[in-house]
Amino acid sequence: MLRRRLSLVGLLIVIALVMPLTLFSRPVVAQDSAACPEGSTGSSDGPVRIGVILPLSGSLASVGGDERAALELAAQIANDDMADLALPLAAGAGLPNLGGAEVELVFADSQGRAEVGQSEAQRLIDQEGVVALFGAYQSAVTKTASAVAERSGIPFVNGASSSPDLTEQGYIYFFRTSPHDINFSQSIFDYLELLASDHGAEINGISLFYEDTDFGVNSAAAETAEAEARGMPLAGEVRYRANATSLTSEVQALQGQDANILIPSSYTTDSILLMQTARNLGYLPDVIVAQDAGFVDPAFLDAIGADAEGVASRAAFSIDIADVKPAAGAVNDLYRQMAGKDLYDVPARGFTGMNVLLDAINRACSTDPELIRQALIDTNLSADDTIMPWNGVQFDETGQNTLGTGIIVQFQDGEYRTVFPTEFAVAEPVYPLEPWDDR
Repeated sequence: MLRRRLSLVGLLIVIALVMPLTLFSRPVVAQDSAACPEGSTGSSDGPVRIGVILPLSGSLASVGGDERAALELAAQIANDDMADLALPLAAGAGLPNLGGAEVELVFADSQGRAEVGQSEAQRLIDQEGVVALFGAYQSAVTKTASAVAERSGIPFVNGASSSPDLTEQGYIYFFRTSPHDINFSQSIFDYLELLASDHGAEINGISLFYEDTDFGVNSAAAETAEAEARGMPLAGEVRYRANATSLTSEVQALQGQDANILIPSSYTTDSILLMQTARNLGYLPDVIVAQDAGFVDPAFLDAIGADAEGVASRAAFSIDIADVKPAAGAVNDLYRQMAGKDLYDVPARGFTGMNVLLDAINRACSTDPELIRQALIDTNLSADDTIMPWNGVQFDETGQNTLGTGIIVQFQDGEYRTVFPTEFAVAEPVYPLEPWDDR
């Protein structure tokens, strides 16, 4: 009995001591220190420096600048306390598992050239002391820059390069958050099948039009394989030199193929020139569905205006995704304040990729490249952790995110609208394309 009374007295004393803390102290947000890997310091000597390689001059400067703004926004969200934003690292200032260390992005201009991207990657590692690299939009530049990172033992995260072979090189430091062109080609051909089954489209022949760098060549290979697997007729292909000054003979070759479906893989200036030349020569298939890149750059739409009406493209993001993912709308509001325009596919993928890298660095509790690499391997983000219409982010043994998906957007009434898949569609596809004279 005496022992029970003493136990009861002890319990009352504990309650008396704890209750004031519970009632009057601010709640403490626990860090992930318990999950920090062995060997991590849980702190950083100064800001966490990440090297970013993008085309900030030359023909791709517009899209490079747009992605830069998205990456700067991702860093700002991590550095500032934005607890109302439902994304990892938004709550609290800095990286919590590194003592609140700030993120510093160190930008380098690839000029859109693979050899420059390669040398800039080496400079960022050797002279700027970055703990990871990010970039580089163009697949050809990403290939050379990531090779430098691999040799140097530095993690390289890619958000927007789509050539499948980037994750087929046996690298252990390379990670891609976006789907690649095999995934995207599947979405394109799923869309063509939808047009045939639900909208009366006839697929009499498919023409492939692509530039001669890694992006275009690998896109065409993926499209060819997908068409053959589905038994869809390929009328032919036209390969052209990137940044060509004329595409007249190439468009005439497309006319000669007499296909009613065109799948182009072109960066911004080439996509503009293709559409202008097609109009001048009177070439217009029933369907144009592009492999993203230049066809989703706002500069493309500004250049050709109403001539873009009905053009479709694969993508990984569209601003109307905000209708089903409120975080996407909140991030877009912040992005518009920075960039003066809405988010679109490329900057949205860049933003997501940078968020994945920052989350991994925080979970590594360290700026040690090996611990960051292991944290990237262990990444397991849910659909709610991103602004994308994806199932989340998880990497396979090649460094490819297996949970990303593609959508199809179509330019309708002055804006791109999601038309596929049905769970994200906000509009019905328009088929066929209107004649040039009716635009």
